[in-house]
Amino acid sequence: MTQIRQDDVIESVEQALQFISYYHSQDFIQALNAAYLREESPAAKDAMAQILINSRMCAEGKRPICQDTGIVTVFVKIGMSVQWQSDLSLADMINEGVRRAYQNVDNPLRASILRDPAGKRINTRDNTPAVIHTEFVLGDTVEIDIAAKGGGSEAKAKFAMLNPSDDIVEWILKTVPTMGAGWCPPGILGIGIGGTAEKAMLLAKQACMGSIDIQELQARGASNCVEELRLELYEKVNALGIGAQGLGGLTTVLDVKILDYPTHAANLPVAIIPNCAATRHVHFVLDGSGVAEFNPPRLEDYPQITWDIGAARRVNLDTITPEEVTTWQVGETLLLSGTLLTGRDAAHKRLCDMLERGEALPDGVDFTNKFIYYVGPVDAVHDEVVGSAGPTTATRMDKFTAPLLDKTGLLGMIGKSERGEPAIAAIKKHHSVYLIAVGGAAYLVSKAIKKSRILAFADLGMEAIHEFVVEDMPVTVAVDSQGISIHQTAPREWQIKIGKIPVEI
Repeated sequence: MTQIRQDDVIESVEQALQFISYYHSQDFIQALNAAYLREESPAAKDAMAQILINSRMCAEGKRPICQDTGIVTVFVKIGMSVQWQSDLSLADMINEGVRRAYQNVDNPLRASILRDPAGKRINTRDNTPAVIHTEFVLGDTVEIDIAAKGGGSEAKAKFAMLNPSDDIVEWILKTVPTMGAGWCPPGILGIGIGGTAEKAMLLAKQACMGSIDIQELQARGASNCVEELRLELYEKVNALGIGAQGLGGLTTVLDVKILDYPTHAANLPVAIIPNCAATRHVHFVLDGSGVAEFNPPRLEDYPQITWDIGAARRVNLDTITPEEVTTWQVGETLLLSGTLLTGRDAAHKRLCDMLERGEALPDGVDFTNKFIYYVGPVDAVHDEVVGSAGPTTATRMDKFTAPLLDKTGLLGMIGKSERGEPAIAAIKKHHSVYLIAVGGAAYLVSKAIKKSRILAFADLGMEAIHEFVVEDMPVTVAVDSQGISIHQTAPREWQIKIGKIPVEI
């Protein structure tokens, strides 16, 4: 009878989470490189180049692929013949592994988990607790699928209780464009069909943990209805033209993974959960022989990517004027150098509350002719200035955009994904601008940050306001001073170019 030791569980979980923080799986690297090679959209191709370069840098430096190191999700299959040598419950063992992984001194991972979610939203500081699902099965091993799920992609989860006669493909093709670019495509769509409402969502999450094999399926052909559906959705979702980072292009998804389950005759539950360009998951088995082993991809298997930034416009953030901003064009690549400030949801709320009360902003926080970067960086280690520092989803800051532009002299914003209509209207009114950095290239972006210090709200941890001094930080103009948004225009243009999905007028 297999005996599973407490320390083996804890150490395996710790090592797994460290492993997936800086290693993409080989199937993802190969699929993304193939998409990069066939991409025809310059903006999307540039974004994929940054993601691939970032991936190799993280593998070499053993630092996080993305600054959002995720909420830990675990699926455990426990063999019913297993015996445990432990003083802790299984949940406590897993959470201790999470705690150690996220507090690792050589590669600390960002703690993003908040307790009291409907109230004070206080950071637990160690990224616990994990979300754990257990199943008892025949056998004498413990199988674990573990993922670190980013908040941007998780926020785009969708569910519908369709009627049995409804068309699943039609619903998905209507739904995916509403998800915007906050889930950092290109990635994987996990789809769950059947069961009950909660079962469909679990199936979608589990589907995200499958390996990318759509090319093999295309080569051999479908052998059942689910495989037929995968092939149809893969083609049609990509034909929507959303593209990498929502910039328009040939590839939006690298694969569509589907799991299904028997359901009630009156129901057709369907769930979508996307996995982003920082997809992080791994499978391992504990058989009583010790700690699980994880085999990293070989560096020689990473593609050699040449990233051409020669045509980019260089911008001095310390001398920039409002008039200069009005000359920038949607889709243009900029290289930013100089000083910018950072801020996310919690900081924005505090700032806007202060402005509403007529209070002065904190000492040192002056947005006059400055840019704010929506980021919550990973802590620095060794001689780093800052850890991985990629952008967070900008739409969460939409409701704060008008007050800041109205009252602070803020010139522009940097984030990821699209902006909503109120934010675009405020940008147009103030002749401001919105820029995007590539989600999924956080370590690459961090290398452009030459100095960092906290200016205000240190109690917010990674959400504090920082001052960054950057050099040649790459960004793309996403909303120009006239209110033209690339996330509105580019996918439509590429949907027409691809020509497989009718465009609604």
